Amino acid sequence: MLLRKSILSLIFILLIGYPTMVPAAPVLNSQQDYQNLELLIDVLTLVRDNYVEEISLETLIEGAVRGIFENLDPHSSYLTADMYDDLKVEIQGQFGGIGIELAIRDRELVIVAPIEGTPACRAGILAGDQIVVINGKTTRDLDMMQAVRLLRGEVGEGVELTISRPGMAEPFEVTLVREVVQVQSVRSRLLDNNYGYLRLIQFQERSGEDVAEHLQQLHSQADGGLNGLILDLRNNPGGLLDAAVAVADLFIADGVLVSASGRQPETRQSFPAQADNTQPDYPLVVLINGGSASASEIVAGALQDHQRAVILGEQSFGKGSVQTIIPLPDRAGLRLTTAHYYTPSGRSIQALGITPDILAPQMLLSQQRVPDGMREQDLDKHLPAQAPRTQARPLSQQEEQELQDRNSDYQLQRALDLLKGYQHFNRKKDTAVDHNSLNNVSVQHRVGAPVARVFVAMDGD
Repeated sequence: MLLRKSILSLIFILLIGYPTMVPAAPVLNSQQDYQNLELLIDVLTLVRDNYVEEISLETLIEGAVRGIFENLDPHSSYLTADMYDDLKVEIQGQFGGIGIELAIRDRELVIVAPIEGTPACRAGILAGDQIVVINGKTTRDLDMMQAVRLLRGEVGEGVELTISRPGMAEPFEVTLVREVVQVQSVRSRLLDNNYGYLRLIQFQERSGEDVAEHLQQLHSQADGGLNGLILDLRNNPGGLLDAAVAVADLFIADGVLVSASGRQPETRQSFPAQADNTQPDYPLVVLINGGSASASEIVAGALQDHQRAVILGEQSFGKGSVQTIIPLPDRAGLRLTTAHYYTPSGRSIQALGITPDILAPQMLLSQQRVPDGMREQDLDKHLPAQAPRTQARPLSQQEEQELQDRNSDYQLQRALDLLKGYQHFNRKKDTAVDHNSLNNVSVQHRVGAPVARVFVAMDGD
């Protein structure tokens, strides 16, 4: 009887946790609930007393709790004290590992995105790659936190992965050396003609403030202000909901940015835009791809629904759920899916993702080159080229960087062409560019003007 009471006490602690954090409904609502709990206690008691090797009650309880999460979605999990500590460190933006964001699809471990500047990114790991084996251990049926624990370890030690890549007949092996991963979530630079480029790598605690600071720097660098901005959310696996709201709020002056709805009243909320510190209405292009997930999709969806930006790239990942971290005794915790989130127009992106306004699969620009044909210089007896009246100036460092981008990043180049084309077709003699016109009309008009023909023609026209 004493054992039964101790088991019951432990179960109640694990199921209820800290009632001050998440108001919990009574665990037992009927006689059937009591009978089901009696069954669990009986099984735990039988295993504890009769298993071939001695096993502690705490170990059995932890295993039972893990079993609960096996029937839930892949983003929910039980966190041991060590796992909980790791998660808190990761949210703050510094941790040891190889630099990847993971998801579980059909019981398989899939890479959502490699984090820029990390061992995984430098080794050429791609979004969509499947990790089959970690240090000789199969990943099938591992939960998320178990996989994370296998991938993390001592800095400087190697971790051996077997990777299956879509389109490749055979898996391949790669060894990555663990590093202290310090994610600088925002990078930016000024492109030619006062166009800004801002890359957001992950949504962390300070991402909203960091983006605002980088935008201020871009405005200071641009003579006369920005003519447009490219916000790059490609391979951004997401992060904190509050950070996504803060970033979207920088570009939207009023209306709902995102809403969330779950079973408990406290999970049903909407996040309105604040008019303070809203960016000017310059043209905005947002880049997304299959590695853009969660918080990235919140931002892209808000900007798309408010017709504040043109979304360009590939279909996003489709993670439309909200996870709540609930602390438990002994420094453990739960990562529990508690709500779905919705874009301002009421769209759920769960398992669907954000569809770009302009679909643009990534490719090298060399793949789009037209085969060489007959040119003037190929004709017999053609007139020689004349020397230019003025010498061409050497390219600046900024122009060299942009030239490299054009040769390696097709999506970025299309975004830049879209901004340049918009400015060209909206410029009148002695008249400033009307930055509002792109943002105050429908998506069809935004990309259906003569400007868009430059870009959509390559898709089959």
